Amino acid sequence: MADAKTQIVDVALNGADVSQAVNIVLALTLVALLPGMMVAMTSFTRIVIVLSMLRHAMGMQETPPNVVLIMLAAFLTLLSMGSTFEKLDQQVLTPLYQQRLPASAVLRQGGVIMKEYMIGRTREQDMSFVLSSAGKDMPDNAESIGLVHVVPAFLLSELRLAFQIGFVIFLPFLLVDIIVSSVLMAMGMMMVPPVSIALPIKVLMFVLIDGWTLVARAVLSGGT
Repeated sequence: MADAKTQIVDVALNGADVSQAVNIVLALTLVALLPGMMVAMTSFTRIVIVLSMLRHAMGMQETPPNVVLIMLAAFLTLLSMGSTFEKLDQQVLTPLYQQRLPASAVLRQGGVIMKEYMIGRTREQDMSFVLSSAGKDMPDNAESIGLVHVVPAFLLSELRLAFQIGFVIFLPFLLVDIIVSSVLMAMGMMMVPPVSIALPIKVLMFVLIDGWTLVARAVLSGGT
Protein backbone atom coordinates (compact mmCIF):
# COMPACT_ATOMS: atom_id res chain seq x y z
CA MET A 1 0.00 0.00 0.00
CA ALA A 2 2.81 2.37 0.92
CA ASP A 3 4.63 1.55 -2.34
CA ALA A 4 1.48 2.37 -4.33
CA LYS A 5 1.13 5.74 -2.60
CA THR A 6 4.79 6.50 -3.27
CA GLN A 7 4.38 5.70 -6.94
CA ILE A 8 1.33 7.99 -7.15
CA VAL A 9 3.25 10.83 -5.50
CA ASP A 10 6.23 10.27 -7.81
CA VAL A 11 3.99 10.38 -10.87
CA ALA A 12 2.19 13.51 -9.67
CA LEU A 13 5.42 15.35 -8.90
CA ASN A 14 7.32 14.70 -12.10
CA GLY A 15 8.49 17.76 -14.01
CA ALA A 16 5.85 17.72 -16.73
CA ASP A 17 2.92 17.45 -14.35
CA VAL A 18 4.24 20.19 -12.07
CA SER A 19 4.77 22.49 -15.05
CA GLN A 20 1.28 21.79 -16.31
CA ALA A 21 -0.18 22.44 -12.87
CA VAL A 22 1.65 25.77 -12.65
CA ASN A 23 0.33 26.75 -16.08
CA ILE A 24 -3.22 25.90 -15.03
CA VAL A 25 -2.91 27.92 -11.82
CA LEU A 26 -1.50 30.92 -13.71
CA ALA A 27 -4.24 30.67 -16.33
CA LEU A 28 -6.94 30.62 -13.66
CA THR A 29 -5.27 33.57 -11.93
CA LEU A 30 -5.25 35.56 -15.16
CA VAL A 31 -8.91 34.78 -15.77
CA ALA A 32 -9.77 35.93 -12.24
CA LEU A 33 -7.77 39.16 -12.63
CA LEU A 34 -8.97 39.92 -16.15
CA PRO A 35 -12.07 41.99 -15.22
CA GLY A 36 -10.08 44.18 -12.86
CA MET A 37 -7.25 44.57 -15.35
CA MET A 38 -9.79 45.42 -18.06
CA VAL A 39 -11.07 48.31 -15.96
CA ALA A 40 -7.86 49.56 -14.38
CA MET A 41 -5.22 49.15 -17.09
CA THR A 42 -7.04 49.90 -20.36
CA SER A 43 -9.07 52.67 -21.98
CA PHE A 44 -12.29 50.84 -21.02
CA THR A 45 -12.87 53.15 -18.03
CA ARG A 46 -12.70 56.30 -20.15
CA ILE A 47 -14.92 54.89 -22.88
CA VAL A 48 -17.67 53.50 -20.66
CA ILE A 49 -17.84 56.75 -18.65
CA VAL A 50 -18.20 58.81 -21.82
CA LEU A 51 -20.95 56.53 -23.11
CA SER A 52 -22.77 56.71 -19.77
CA MET A 53 -22.54 60.51 -19.73
CA LEU A 54 -23.91 60.59 -23.28
CA ARG A 55 -26.93 58.59 -22.18
CA HIS A 56 -27.57 60.95 -19.26
CA ALA A 57 -27.08 64.02 -21.45
CA MET A 58 -29.78 62.80 -23.80
CA GLY A 59 -32.10 62.20 -20.86
CA MET A 60 -32.50 58.47 -21.45
CA GLN A 61 -31.69 56.59 -18.26
CA GLU A 62 -32.01 53.06 -19.64
CA THR A 63 -31.46 53.42 -23.38
CA PRO A 64 -29.13 52.03 -24.61
CA PRO A 65 -29.14 49.30 -21.93
CA ASN A 66 -26.09 48.82 -19.72
CA VAL A 67 -25.13 45.59 -21.45
CA VAL A 68 -25.04 47.36 -24.82
CA LEU A 69 -22.86 50.18 -23.47
CA ILE A 70 -20.48 47.70 -21.84
CA MET A 71 -20.13 45.61 -24.98
CA LEU A 72 -19.63 48.70 -27.14
CA ALA A 73 -17.02 50.01 -24.69
CA ALA A 74 -15.26 46.64 -24.71
CA PHE A 75 -14.99 46.48 -28.50
CA LEU A 76 -13.95 50.14 -28.75
CA THR A 77 -11.26 49.32 -26.19
CA LEU A 78 -10.00 46.53 -28.45
CA LEU A 79 -9.88 48.99 -31.35
CA SER A 80 -8.17 51.76 -29.40
CA MET A 81 -5.51 49.43 -27.96
CA GLY A 82 -4.93 47.31 -31.05
CA SER A 83 -1.16 47.83 -31.15
CA THR A 84 -0.80 47.04 -27.44
CA PHE A 85 -2.82 43.85 -27.72
CA GLU A 86 -0.73 42.83 -30.74
CA LYS A 87 2.40 43.20 -28.60
CA LEU A 88 0.82 41.08 -25.89
CA ASP A 89 -0.01 38.43 -28.46
CA GLN A 90 3.42 38.44 -30.11
CA GLN A 91 5.56 38.75 -26.97
CA VAL A 92 3.49 36.89 -24.36
CA LEU A 93 0.62 34.72 -25.59
CA THR A 94 2.25 33.19 -28.68
CA PRO A 95 5.58 32.42 -26.96
CA LEU A 96 3.67 30.94 -24.03
CA TYR A 97 1.57 28.76 -26.33
CA GLN A 98 4.72 27.63 -28.15
CA GLN A 99 6.41 26.97 -24.79
CA ARG A 100 9.14 29.52 -25.53
CA LEU A 101 8.13 31.69 -22.56
CA PRO A 102 8.00 30.19 -19.05
CA ALA A 103 4.68 30.55 -17.29
CA SER A 104 6.37 32.37 -14.43
CA ALA A 105 7.36 35.21 -16.80
CA VAL A 106 3.89 35.83 -18.24
CA LEU A 107 2.75 38.38 -15.66
CA ARG A 108 6.11 40.14 -15.66
CA GLN A 109 6.34 40.46 -19.45
CA GLY A 110 2.68 41.41 -19.78
CA GLY A 111 3.06 43.99 -17.02
CA VAL A 112 5.94 45.63 -18.87
CA ILE A 113 3.85 46.02 -22.03
CA MET A 114 0.81 47.36 -20.18
CA LYS A 115 2.97 49.73 -18.13
CA GLU A 116 4.46 51.14 -21.33
CA TYR A 117 0.95 51.79 -22.64
CA MET A 118 -0.26 53.43 -19.42
CA ILE A 119 2.81 55.64 -18.93
CA GLY A 120 2.41 57.00 -22.46
CA ARG A 121 -1.12 58.17 -21.61
CA THR A 122 -0.62 59.40 -18.06
CA ARG A 123 -0.23 63.09 -17.26
CA GLU A 124 3.01 64.01 -15.53
CA GLN A 125 1.02 65.91 -12.88
CA ASP A 126 -0.96 62.80 -11.99
CA MET A 127 2.16 60.64 -11.83
CA SER A 128 3.91 63.20 -9.63
CA PHE A 129 0.90 63.36 -7.31
CA VAL A 130 0.75 59.57 -6.88
CA LEU A 131 4.49 59.28 -6.30
CA SER A 132 4.55 62.18 -3.83
CA SER A 133 1.60 60.64 -1.98
CA ALA A 134 3.67 57.48 -1.63
CA GLY A 135 6.67 59.49 -0.42
CA LYS A 136 8.69 58.94 -3.60
CA ASP A 137 10.36 61.27 -6.08
CA MET A 138 9.78 61.26 -9.82
CA PRO A 139 12.58 59.13 -11.33
CA ASP A 140 14.47 60.13 -14.46
CA ASN A 141 13.42 56.90 -16.14
CA ALA A 142 9.64 56.46 -16.10
CA GLU A 143 10.06 52.74 -16.84
CA SER A 144 11.38 52.23 -13.31
CA ILE A 145 8.05 53.27 -11.77
CA GLY A 146 6.15 50.31 -10.36
CA LEU A 147 2.71 49.24 -11.50
CA VAL A 148 1.29 50.04 -8.07
CA HIS A 149 1.98 53.72 -8.83
CA VAL A 150 1.38 53.72 -12.59
CA VAL A 151 -2.15 52.28 -12.41
CA PRO A 152 -3.71 54.94 -10.11
CA ALA A 153 -1.99 57.75 -12.01
CA PHE A 154 -3.27 56.31 -15.29
CA LEU A 155 -6.81 56.05 -13.90
CA LEU A 156 -6.72 59.69 -12.74
CA SER A 157 -5.66 60.79 -16.22
CA GLU A 158 -8.33 58.65 -17.87
CA LEU A 159 -11.06 60.00 -15.57
CA ARG A 160 -10.00 63.57 -16.31
CA LEU A 161 -10.10 62.96 -20.07
CA ALA A 162 -13.46 61.18 -19.81
CA PHE A 163 -15.02 64.12 -17.99
CA GLN A 164 -13.56 66.57 -20.52
CA ILE A 165 -15.17 64.66 -23.38
CA GLY A 166 -18.39 64.31 -21.37
CA PHE A 167 -18.55 68.07 -20.79
CA VAL A 168 -18.30 68.73 -24.52
CA ILE A 169 -21.05 66.17 -25.15
CA PHE A 170 -23.34 67.75 -22.55
CA LEU A 171 -23.20 71.28 -24.02
CA PRO A 172 -25.41 70.86 -27.14
CA PHE A 173 -27.99 68.82 -25.23
CA LEU A 174 -28.04 71.42 -22.46
CA LEU A 175 -28.64 74.09 -25.09
CA VAL A 176 -31.62 72.13 -26.42
CA ASP A 177 -33.07 71.87 -22.89
CA ILE A 178 -32.70 75.62 -22.33
CA ILE A 179 -34.28 76.53 -25.68
CA VAL A 180 -37.22 74.14 -25.21
CA SER A 181 -37.87 75.38 -21.67
CA SER A 182 -37.72 79.02 -22.79
CA VAL A 183 -40.10 78.43 -25.70
CA LEU A 184 -42.62 76.56 -23.55
CA MET A 185 -42.51 79.28 -20.91
CA ALA A 186 -42.95 82.01 -23.53
CA MET A 187 -45.98 80.16 -24.92
CA GLY A 188 -47.47 79.78 -21.46
CA MET A 189 -47.24 76.00 -21.64
CA MET A 190 -45.63 75.64 -18.23
CA MET A 191 -47.59 72.48 -17.47
CA VAL A 192 -45.96 70.61 -20.37
CA PRO A 193 -42.85 68.69 -19.21
CA PRO A 194 -39.89 70.09 -21.18
CA VAL A 195 -38.33 66.62 -21.42
CA SER A 196 -41.27 65.34 -23.48
CA ILE A 197 -40.41 67.90 -26.17
CA ALA A 198 -36.64 68.03 -25.74
CA LEU A 199 -36.00 64.27 -25.89
CA PRO A 200 -37.19 63.65 -29.47
CA ILE A 201 -35.36 66.80 -30.59
CA LYS A 202 -32.16 65.52 -28.98
CA VAL A 203 -32.53 62.12 -30.61
CA LEU A 204 -33.19 63.68 -34.02
CA MET A 205 -30.23 66.04 -33.68
CA PHE A 206 -27.95 63.20 -32.56
CA VAL A 207 -28.95 61.06 -35.55
CA LEU A 208 -28.61 63.91 -38.07
CA ILE A 209 -25.05 64.75 -36.99
CA ASP A 210 -24.07 61.04 -36.96
CA GLY A 211 -23.49 61.30 -33.23
CA TRP A 212 -22.41 57.73 -32.56
CA THR A 213 -19.55 58.04 -35.04
CA LEU A 214 -18.48 61.37 -33.53
CA VAL A 215 -18.50 59.95 -30.01
CA ALA A 216 -16.62 56.83 -31.09
CA ARG A 217 -14.01 58.99 -32.83
CA ALA A 218 -13.64 61.11 -29.70
CA VAL A 219 -13.05 58.16 -27.37
CA LEU A 220 -10.75 56.39 -29.83
CA SER A 221 -8.50 59.40 -30.39
CA GLY A 222 -5.27 59.01 -28.50
CA GLY A 223 -6.00 55.44 -27.52
CA THR A 224 -3.84 53.59 -30.01
